Amino acid sequence: MKHGCFSSRCSERTIARHEVVEVEQRRGEGGGGDGGVWGDGGDGGQAASSLSQADDVVVIYNRVPKTASTSFTNIAYDLCGKNRFHVLHINTSKNNPVLSLQDQVRFVNNVTSWTEMKPAFYHGHVAYLDFSKYGVQGKPTYINVVRDPIERLVSYYYFLRFGDDYRPSLRRRKQGDKKCVSAGDPDCAPEKLWLQIPFFCGHHSECWNVGSRWALERAKANLVNEYLLVGLTEELEDFVMILEAVLPRFFKGATKLYKTGKKSHLRKTTEKKPLATQTIAKLHQSDVWKLENEFYEFAQEQFQFVRAHAVREKDGELVILPQSFFYEKIYPKVS
Repeated sequence: MKHGCFSSRCSERTIARHEVVEVEQRRGEGGGGDGGVWGDGGDGGQAASSLSQADDVVVIYNRVPKTASTSFTNIAYDLCGKNRFHVLHINTSKNNPVLSLQDQVRFVNNVTSWTEMKPAFYHGHVAYLDFSKYGVQGKPTYINVVRDPIERLVSYYYFLRFGDDYRPSLRRRKQGDKKCVSAGDPDCAPEKLWLQIPFFCGHHSECWNVGSRWALERAKANLVNEYLLVGLTEELEDFVMILEAVLPRFFKGATKLYKTGKKSHLRKTTEKKPLATQTIAKLHQSDVWKLENEFYEFAQEQFQFVRAHAVREKDGELVILPQSFFYEKIYPKVS
């Protein structure tokens, strides 16, 4: 049995294991004509070792908290049955985004060898992992979303106190203080801004050194070299549209679902209020904000560059550009 999650709650692990056993059993019974795990008769129980190139793929969304990650993940859950892929939540103990070395090895081995789950979409609040350092073949496709750092902090602050409309009955902790920053509340200290950079930087110790310029540069390099696409919370629909174009195996129908579906718009932080001008000015004085904002603007520029070359406006709507290259002068000629 492979370790498909990192939950500290035994009951959840037990349920997950039963679900995995059922999936593996249905895959094994696929040759009986019931179409395997999907029950559509499409592959006649194709062995896991002979996965097609289209199915031998893993997407990892190492989601940053309070960046509309639940809204986006709901799209994957809504589409997984129709588009025939698995969605797996990486549930880390105490929501710790840094895995122990032994869990890093377990996770990497699970993701690369757990063919019964492929094609797979993994999501969770986990820092970036470079699969190439663990001696395995193949790397997953990383995607992510970032948000204006102050807006993310505000959303996090009010979420802790008032929750959201996703689980409205869940009790949260103490009520908010309008003078949070000026009063020195630790929940809105500038250090709390330091999150998007380490999530992209990864599992190096320096990544979690608040205010590290090295971590910022590492995060930038990973964003452009290791992530297929990084979107913006503020422009989530465009992110979904581009993903549907480049990963249709997972996201076919995602744009329409985002525009019309109810789930994808469900989660909104309750009681959130705009910050006072003096509060914003104080946060802007922080070196941590300057680094996090530099990273956000870097991600914003990269996303807008990708979008400019991927879509165009037609009748007031954005549409994906068609293929703009073809092959010619192919030799030797086929007789």
